[in-house]
Amino acid sequence: MKSSSRFIPLFLALSLVIGIGIGTFYANHFSGNKLGIINTSSNKLNALLRIIEDRYVDTVQINELVEDAMPQILKELDPHSSYIPASQLDAINSELQGSFGGVGIMFNVINDTVRVNKITINGPSYQSGIVAGDRIVEINDTIYAGKGIDSNSIIKKLKGEIGTKVKIGVIHKGEKAISRYIITRGSVPVKSIDVAYMVDKDFGYLRINKFGETTYPELLIALAKLNQANCKGLIVDLRSNTGGYMEPAIQMVNEFLPKNRLIVYTQGKKVPRENFSSNGTGSNPNIPLVILVDENSASSSEIFTGAIQDNDRGTIVGRRTFGKGLVQQPIEFSDGSAIRLTIARYYTPSGRSIQKPYQKGKEGDYEMDILNRFQHGEFFSADSIKQDTAEVYHTRLGRVVYGGGGIMPDVFVPKDTIGYTSYYGQSLQSGMLYQFILDYVDRNRDRLKSYDSLEALEKYLIRQGLVQQFVTWADKNGLKRRNNLVNKSYKLLDRALMRYVIDCMLDVEEVARYANKYDNEVLKALDILKQGKAFPQAPTATEK
Repeated sequence: MKSSSRFIPLFLALSLVIGIGIGTFYANHFSGNKLGIINTSSNKLNALLRIIEDRYVDTVQINELVEDAMPQILKELDPHSSYIPASQLDAINSELQGSFGGVGIMFNVINDTVRVNKITINGPSYQSGIVAGDRIVEINDTIYAGKGIDSNSIIKKLKGEIGTKVKIGVIHKGEKAISRYIITRGSVPVKSIDVAYMVDKDFGYLRINKFGETTYPELLIALAKLNQANCKGLIVDLRSNTGGYMEPAIQMVNEFLPKNRLIVYTQGKKVPRENFSSNGTGSNPNIPLVILVDENSASSSEIFTGAIQDNDRGTIVGRRTFGKGLVQQPIEFSDGSAIRLTIARYYTPSGRSIQKPYQKGKEGDYEMDILNRFQHGEFFSADSIKQDTAEVYHTRLGRVVYGGGGIMPDVFVPKDTIGYTSYYGQSLQSGMLYQFILDYVDRNRDRLKSYDSLEALEKYLIRQGLVQQFVTWADKNGLKRRNNLVNKSYKLLDRALMRYVIDCMLDVEEVARYANKYDNEVLKALDILKQGKAFPQAPTATEK
């Protein structure tokens, strides 16, 4: 008994060695020598891809798998961290760079035909002889006519590096033969401040549609133009401006603030707090300001708006903003793709984060927020807006403002739905209004070109009975005539049709001048300026 017990440690040692040997054998032969590296979360993904590539039953394109997985991984972080494939990066960046390489053509695809709607004055196509009203039928000897024409593919064909060439075949109005042009792509400007004009003799209006690389210089040019016209007060329209770069917004707010006023600050887990303040070099620190915002004003628009509101520098008019208070850093990969990773939050001068709440895994709820606001009546009544009373902050003068989701305007203006009917909605959503106007302009372009001012063109169009022409045309094309609804929506239909014609024949500033005459938010802003109430007042004792 004693003799056999002496061999027990030896048996145990042998068993252990044999067990390790068997384990190593199976690890090497059935895991492809890869399972041994799966010991931390950070390298599981690489290991998983290698295992799939070596052991999966079917052939898998690993690159495609990665492309599909990247957006899903980033989606788990927050609603604004995103992945941009290499094929899309140039197009996305060009939106904020102030220009892109192209031919200077704006077109629509109507009835399987590519129609040139506008030409950039002095652009490559303009200099080649292509004019509005032409039909594009060929690009680089490929036919572009008939069913299945894709607008995005046309844009990709027309865009390209500056100095490269593209061959375009067009049919001019009244001709049957194809005229072919070899066009050298040039720099096509993309303005982020596309409108700046005097609404009346005292007050100016400018619209900022994005915050890009050239937005700040464009602001200086616009302000110089308006100041030359003796502008005594300014309406800044940020409605539907979804943002862009943060730096231009900071530079632009600086133009309106005195020295040493906090504009915004950023802070994150790996990003220490950084303050951005005015330096006192602003060209218009005292001009009365009214800022227009709506539910689609986001990101840099909210930086601008929050800085003006918290510094009591101007009056905010409109509806609660989107609520995007996250800062993304672009990070590019060697294959030309990139991610935009959230690295910090930004805070308005009073200290509020205006990022609306979100929950991981519930991006659908986040994306539906605007629709939910609409359904809850927020667009139509300020009383329907639930402010987060746990997020109370104060402006320089002591006015109460709230964090927790967007910026609430100082003066609420409900969304205008007077005259809106199902007939009007269908005519817009189906594209019929615009299609009718494209046909109308096509038939009457020579006559319309003789009216080169908004006033002259508007006077002519008033006499043309556009609404009745449209209703008759639409009835023949699938939208049944509803006389009662047409009468209720007559003004909306008439203004939409007029605006579309003006857009086809004149520049974007003239379109804005026409539309703003009937815009309740612009009219309210103008009224505030005329009454001298653009500068907020400190609250009374009962308001605090």
